[in-house]
Amino acid sequence: MHKLVGAILILVVVVTGCAATQEAKSVEKSGFLGDYSLLREGERSTISESAEDQALLIYRNPAADWRKYRKVWLDPVTVWMSQTDSQLKDVSVEDRQRLATILWLRLDASLQKDYEMTSQAGPDVLRIQAAITEAGESNAVLDTVTSVIPQTRLLSGMKSLATGVSAFTGSAAIEIKVTDSTMGTILVEAVDRRGGTKSLKGVTYSWNDVEEAYRFWAEKARYRLCQWRSGTNCVEPKA
Repeated sequence: MHKLVGAILILVVVVTGCAATQEAKSVEKSGFLGDYSLLREGERSTISESAEDQALLIYRNPAADWRKYRKVWLDPVTVWMSQTDSQLKDVSVEDRQRLATILWLRLDASLQKDYEMTSQAGPDVLRIQAAITEAGESNAVLDTVTSVIPQTRLLSGMKSLATGVSAFTGSAAIEIKVTDSTMGTILVEAVDRRGGTKSLKGVTYSWNDVEEAYRFWAEKARYRLCQWRSGTNCVEPKA
């Protein structure tokens, strides 16, 4: 009995130490950005399998002068559903609005650490527009089972290899546009999708994986902007 309890405790430590979310293998365009011709596949790191350098689809204006921007105008987050069979169609209007609010709050809290937040255009103002394009809650019961039992973790991992999203976990996708608020020049566009791992953190809350993805994206936005303006205290987020 003691050996069984010990094995379970070790397994729990290993699982809870995993990343909360992981990048998916692909993402569908929703139409929010309109023209996707500038976007290219994001570069993946060859140094570490855990390193995730860029969004799945990304464009960054090579002529952007990031150091001149002191303020951020963050638009309300909107919800866009693709023409295909979207998981969002099964999400209630109330939950869609709640998720949009959560993403906005995450972005606002992260960006205001480095920028003054405003609602007016100006020569030193970045305008950021974001849309939720996919969101699906996890199956809390099955996610818990497959997170704890080794055999079912192996089976659920097969989906992770194919799609980047583990079985029974939640997933989310977003599209973001960053522009010069006065000129309207596109500075950054990105499309990304993330899904839950088999971490036990928040496993009984069906929207935990989605909210963790929002947390990661908000922190990653701050990190990238810090890098692009050659900051010296850029903090890379944990997945």
